[in-house]
Amino acid sequence: MEQTHDRVAFSEKIGYALADTGGSLFTSMIGTFMQMFYVDVLKIPFQRVGTLLLIIRLFSGINDPILGAFFDRRPPGKYGKYRPCLRNFSLPFAVMAVLLFAQVPGLSPTQTLIYAYITQIIYDIVFTAINIPMGAMASVITTDGEERSALSTFRSLGAGLGGLPSQAILPLLVFSTVMYNDNAVQVFNYRSFFIAVVVFSLVSIVVHNAAFKMTRERVQAPSQPQTHDIRHTIRVLAKNRSFLAICVASLLTMGSMLFSMAVNNFLFLHYFNQPALLALVAVAVNAPAVLLLPVLPKLVRRMGKKQLCACGLALSAAANFLLLGMRTNNPFVFIGLSFIGGIGQTFLNMQIWALLTDVLDKQELMSKKREEGTCYALFFATRKIGHTLAGAGSSYLLGAIGYVEGATVQPVHVPGRLYTVATLVPAIAFLLNFLTMQFWYPFSKCDEEEIRTELAVQRAVQEESANA
Repeated sequence: MEQTHDRVAFSEKIGYALADTGGSLFTSMIGTFMQMFYVDVLKIPFQRVGTLLLIIRLFSGINDPILGAFFDRRPPGKYGKYRPCLRNFSLPFAVMAVLLFAQVPGLSPTQTLIYAYITQIIYDIVFTAINIPMGAMASVITTDGEERSALSTFRSLGAGLGGLPSQAILPLLVFSTVMYNDNAVQVFNYRSFFIAVVVFSLVSIVVHNAAFKMTRERVQAPSQPQTHDIRHTIRVLAKNRSFLAICVASLLTMGSMLFSMAVNNFLFLHYFNQPALLALVAVAVNAPAVLLLPVLPKLVRRMGKKQLCACGLALSAAANFLLLGMRTNNPFVFIGLSFIGGIGQTFLNMQIWALLTDVLDKQELMSKKREEGTCYALFFATRKIGHTLAGAGSSYLLGAIGYVEGATVQPVHVPGRLYTVATLVPAIAFLLNFLTMQFWYPFSKCDEEEIRTELAVQRAVQEESANA
């Protein structure tokens, strides 16, 4: 049996990071361009886009736990329990990502809407089939607390790397200048965008397969098969304060991040009138992850994950409230304060997966079962809720402020309202997230070490009993 306390090689951390890079290529693209694609290319009204996203996430709420339980019941194979999914589903995921953004000629508005529903549902299933095993892998790669924190950091860097092309590169490539009433205005260029979608899909196949080859599972499953009852799992999770808190924190994190990605696209197009500068916002928000990487392990050891994340969220909330109060017309002031907000949110973004593995350890103590797949699926469902709130909420809000679908120039009142929405919603989300981590999430650094010690004893007793 392999030692679960082995140090995780740097190359394996890179491989685990790549596992999230493949999916984040399209998570970021969906967050940044999906609404613009549906509204300006497919001509689907905002309200119908919002309803579509709500229904798809309701489906996810049923689908995700079922897939999670399925992965928990599967016995480990030659390559482990979760790793093979990265390879097996890489091609279906890439194909569905292309179909998700395809404009099929000759469809009526009703047929276009049906096509959007079908592609969203199938894409969601395939994405879940990769993402749940990839997330659950963290618990079986190592049980060492510092190594889990490092894996979380690398995963967040991988996600950031996957998100940068959509946020920092595509805004420079997919907007074209046209003349409208003798004025030069920027419009969305679908042809260039779809070429990028195809390229991204090919890259996702490569990085998912690289992640499969570069990682390994160390923590072996129990020698005796365990029964899994999802209803029992949910009942125990409902009593697990740490799980509920981390779910809310993740929901708010995902929701605020994707909301900003979606609305800032419209903000820089219609308020600042410089859509190419959206790339600098992406750099400003993501740069802190790279800049703070050398000192992050020291900060985690000194402050603990909980307190570090709470302090960062307070900083992000302050930066967004300041933007709201300033109502600046200078895009570079907006970008500068986005950088400060990015510093704050970086701590939670880079530690969320390490926090989750601590929470899953607590869940195993409470339920006396290994249920990484099911628990991660339920956690992942809350992130999708955040994704839904960002997508549906931004759609409804853009409709409410009077945004005209497909219009080259918006009504005069829309840009100012866009600014209010783009700053107020993230400010509130960060404030709520600070309160969640500071006052609801329970585990200090000492608590985490105690849980791991108790869990090691429990696993040893269970294994001894099974072999008796």
